[in-house]
Amino acid sequence: MSRNTVNLVQEDSGQSEEKIVAKTPVEVQRMKLAKLMSNPSKIVPIPERPKEKTMAAPADFVRNVMGSSAGAGSGEFHVYRRIRRRECTREKLMQEKSEKELKDEEFQRQIEEKKKALEEKTAKKRQKRLKKKQKAKDPKKQKVDTQEKSEENKSDESDENEED
Repeated sequence: MSRNTVNLVQEDSGQSEEKIVAKTPVEVQRMKLAKLMSNPSKIVPIPERPKEKTMAAPADFVRNVMGSSAGAGSGEFHVYRRIRRRECTREKLMQEKSEKELKDEEFQRQIEEKKKALEEKTAKKRQKRLKKKQKAKDPKKQKVDTQEKSEENKSDESDENEED
């Protein structure tokens, strides 16, 4: 069965099967979803994340391997090649792991920088909003204060006039 073909069982007849060929990936997805939703009580297998590759322990010291040099037996070269391949794989994994760690550290550093910049920007805008809000409140206070002062001045003037 190809990827774009889905078998469906017709419920009215119960025996006949109809093959529907999906022409687009959207139709394939729609048919798969319909098949899953036809029996919601059925458990759907969810694949696990792939495990990280682990490094093999470093090879023990091998004393008798001649490698590809003259005088080596026919089996020695294969032993040498296997040990060399394992060591190369181990070194490659170590290098990939260190590169991944460096990338992760760089990514975390960038995230921290962006958070810090965002917090500074937010704090600056907050101060601006509070300042604007305070200015909006102050004219009302100033008007009230000015009226009170003008009333006090008038009362002071009237007191002075009475004393004269």
